[in-house]
Amino acid sequence: MTEHNAAGSRWTDLERPPLNTTALRRGLIVPGRLWTSLDVVTATGSTNSDLAARAGELPEGAVLVAEEQTRGRGRLDRKWSAPARSGVFLSVLLRPGPDVPVERWGWLPLLTGVAVATAVARAAGVDTALKWPNDLLVTVGGEERKAGGILAERAGEDAVVVGIGLNVSLTESELPVPGAGSLALANAVSVDRDPLLRAVLRGVERWYGAWRDAAGDPAASGLQEAYVAGCATLGRAVRAELPGERQLVGDAVAIDGDGRLVIATEGGGQEAVGAGDVVHLRAA
Repeated sequence: MTEHNAAGSRWTDLERPPLNTTALRRGLIVPGRLWTSLDVVTATGSTNSDLAARAGELPEGAVLVAEEQTRGRGRLDRKWSAPARSGVFLSVLLRPGPDVPVERWGWLPLLTGVAVATAVARAAGVDTALKWPNDLLVTVGGEERKAGGILAERAGEDAVVVGIGLNVSLTESELPVPGAGSLALANAVSVDRDPLLRAVLRGVERWYGAWRDAAGDPAASGLQEAYVAGCATLGRAVRAELPGERQLVGDAVAIDGDGRLVIATEGGGQEAVGAGDVVHLRAA
């Protein structure tokens, strides 16, 4: 049976079936665990914006997934777009609580990056690397490309919304910008989004639990070591484009206890960068 629907249908593209919401809820929402609700919408502007708007009425662990985002945002208000059902686009609501000092909340996007990279390796068979602070890199034809990103935003006094965007089945002609990538282009063994989404959320739950149990201490929880091990930025010459139109060029040498990138400059000094855009100038 062929479906004809001028307005489009969630089943029009059989290569990209919709997520199985019922099975995802059954596998992820367990009493006493982190995830408390999971909703999948056909399309929305931004899952981060939607979840942040409802943060006051939702418990920790709410998950919002979109089959398509029309106004997805990355860092520095960059746009993030992809065809419907071609990726994993979601946001989660976290409340680290009084036991985790606010100054350690900056580790949440890095924590999420570790969880996503691990999930991609397990569920899709794709080796990934993390570009500080929150990009997921894959290799396509020997070239390093961005296939995913993470955006963490405060939602009120006690909550953080963490958004994840991951290109899964995009073809070369569908990429939003030159230099982007996808798991399919990186020769993924599977582009089935259901097990990938489950792996991502289970990974976030595991790392978030360990981090929170350690009062947000990145060393005691093992998070700092794991991030350093997977970070493609370390050991490279970089240019950091900082607030106020300032630039810093040097070698990326460490991730400090606050999650900042430490750059050694030509003059022999070191500077820790907490915000900005980093450009890799040469291979590690």
